[in-house]
Amino acid sequence: MPELPEVETVRRGLTRLVQGATIDHVEVRYPKMVTPERDEFTAELIGRQIEAVDRRGKYLLFRFSGGVTMVSHLRMEGKYDVQPEGSPVTKHTHVIFHLTDDRELRYTDTRKFGRMQLVPTGEEGDRMPSLGKLGPEPTAATLTLAYMVRIFGKSHKVVKPFLLDQTKIAGLGNIYADEVLWLSKINPLTPADELTRDQLASLRESIIAEMKMAIEGHGTTVHSFSTAFGEAGQFQNHLHVYGREGEPCERCGTIIEKIKVAQRGTHFCPTCQPLPVAAREAFAND
Repeated sequence: MPELPEVETVRRGLTRLVQGATIDHVEVRYPKMVTPERDEFTAELIGRQIEAVDRRGKYLLFRFSGGVTMVSHLRMEGKYDVQPEGSPVTKHTHVIFHLTDDRELRYTDTRKFGRMQLVPTGEEGDRMPSLGKLGPEPTAATLTLAYMVRIFGKSHKVVKPFLLDQTKIAGLGNIYADEVLWLSKINPLTPADELTRDQLASLRESIIAEMKMAIEGHGTTVHSFSTAFGEAGQFQNHLHVYGREGEPCERCGTIIEKIKVAQRGTHFCPTCQPLPVAAREAFAND
């Protein structure tokens, strides 16, 4: 699933490609993908201009003229691209926004998991609870240490799935959770409320820096992610631990291990990221 850096990369590409474009008509080939139902969805967008493309967490927010926003989630395999009007269409292209300048903004999704919903601009969080409940963005201005100390201190959940909870911090997914834990030398099985203030400060710095670098690297392509220009991301070449099971740790040379944590494949260095004694004893007794 695309994580924050990948969605931000798509947002920036779409801004360059379609900001200012006007919708001539919309073709929905898979009606379950859109809300409201197809006829209303398509009629609502005719003649509207794409004024901006924003992002919140892993959601794209297409701001249309007239106070309408389309909230789009790429889910596992969703992609946007722009093609000349009339170009061949693949069988996995499910929504086509025909533009008045003889181009098409296309949404392609091999697994059909992506969703688009029209809401009044400014009411996104009220109309879509999953969007309204998102935690702060992982930036220095919005993700404060005081906030992290407070929310981590309230939960005994182990830290890996805690980081994946979008209501705590928006945008982190499986890849970057593994990376920031390795950077911070925190074991993924450590209970959130057992992290010290110094560990949380290190984790915060790692999250902010990693997200920034991944965005600059145009995201990570592990399976199928591509930018709005059809290009693969580049940050997969800079991963320290994710996908490197069986390889030596860059810091200490210990072989990277892969385990399942909350049903998610999780990569870590057993030397650099030791499980605290108290946590180790607790897990041994379970």
